[in-house]
Amino acid sequence: QVQLVESGGGLVQAGGSLRLSCTASIRTFTRFGMGWFLQAPGKEREVVAAINSDGDRTYYADSVKGRFTISRDNAKNTVYLQMNSLKPEDTAVYYCAASFLRSVRDHDGVDYWGKGTLVTVSS
Repeated sequence: QVQLVESGGGLVQAGGSLRLSCTASIRTFTRFGMGWFLQAPGKEREVVAAINSDGDRTYYADSVKGRFTISRDNAKNTVYLQMNSLKPEDTAVYYCAASFLRSVRDHDGVDYWGKGTLVTVSS
């Protein structure tokens, strides 16, 4: 049973920073593309950032380029999302995602989801 457990969400003022972590109970973590999605109230879930299995290729949504950084530590089965210069519009539930042997942005969809962690940015 694959489990993705997120942590690091919370309340922060605009301009502040947070680091999200997602630890995966996956024996073959290095074979998974990983990523982060967000879902704001009343809106669809959308990809924020993605990283390939080796960690040498990344993708960012235009709205977070230059502010967010995704990374992974395969020895710890963990993927991170460093969020800087946070804005009120970044407020959302952030979900960790994993897909076997492909990107989480692939049209076949995400294989596994975490339960989400809430990020609230106050103005």
